[in-house]
Amino acid sequence: MRVGCPKEIKNNEYRVGLTPGSVREYIAHGHEVIVETNAGVAIDADDGVYQAAGAKIVPTAKDVFDQSDMIVKVKEPQPSEWAMLREGQILYTYLHLAPDPEQTKGLVESGCTAVAYETVTDDRGGLPLLAPMSEVAGRLSIQAGATALQKANGGRGVLLGGVPGVLPGKVTIIGGGVVGINAAKMAVGLGADVTILDRSIPRLRQLDDIFNGRIHTRYSTIEALENEVFSADVVVGAVLIPGAAAPKLVTREMLSGMKKGAVIVDVAIDQGGCFETSHATTHSEPTYEVDGIIHYCVANMPGAVPVTSAHALNNATLHYGLQLADKGLKAIAEDRHLRAGLNVHRGRITNAPVADALGYELAEPDAVLQVA
Repeated sequence: MRVGCPKEIKNNEYRVGLTPGSVREYIAHGHEVIVETNAGVAIDADDGVYQAAGAKIVPTAKDVFDQSDMIVKVKEPQPSEWAMLREGQILYTYLHLAPDPEQTKGLVESGCTAVAYETVTDDRGGLPLLAPMSEVAGRLSIQAGATALQKANGGRGVLLGGVPGVLPGKVTIIGGGVVGINAAKMAVGLGADVTILDRSIPRLRQLDDIFNGRIHTRYSTIEALENEVFSADVVVGAVLIPGAAAPKLVTREMLSGMKKGAVIVDVAIDQGGCFETSHATTHSEPTYEVDGIIHYCVANMPGAVPVTSAHALNNATLHYGLQLADKGLKAIAEDRHLRAGLNVHRGRITNAPVADALGYELAEPDAVLQVA
């Protein structure tokens, strides 16, 4: 199969879908790899490094799309990219379709087969291709929150770790999953006062054991959420419903009860955000203010640290990518975890949360793959 990797074009996105190491693996499996020039420069991999790994370098994204049977990316395709997709072509990348009707329409009209990293599953019920970027985003959320909290950046002027004789800042984390636990690790490391809210009692027990009393855990009710949000200096939204739009847990009305200059970091923004006042921002303009509360809602947080995140992502995506390259649609038909990642196929929506969120008729993957 001819596997293509274009340069990412989303605002301040520096990751790359295939590292040179991954290229070597595809080549070893007998595939041809086509890479757009300068696709990996932000991870210190120039065209010469890719050529040494066996890749063919082409000058434009159109060359990549025209010559490839499968496209491997990081972020969801932008309008100029979905216009280049075609029927029979496999797209393998993050999609986050539920809050994005325009992209969904573009992919449906292209006729491509789109496999979303964020809905591929594993035997433990996890999301193995989302997990590494959730780890990065969770850790970055505290760095971002601490920076936004500085007075010169519009924040309260609180040091999260405090100093002897002065209380530390308070961090509230909504959601105890991969993002939440990694945010907590960073916040605890800085010396902050940390509370995690979640609705899973077993998860709260697990978090209590992991942190050995260094954080507070609290069952998430409306009252508990209000109490913790109102008292926080930084609130991290770390809620995930796989494939679906994130629930709006913090309303605009609740902002009036928060401390002026407090910071919201909405890591769920890729799925629409879990704060009513959230809208996606970019690394070039990461924050905005609503009712005295600073909002950080960058939709591609891991793109800020591409050397770390591109390699972490490739470590996770390579296994399934090789299956797709080796077997094509047969890989999706045979592997239920890849089937869970199938979001769009030949003009049909094949993921239930996406279909529900956007009003499409659901096409069961098994049925459409048999037709194919």
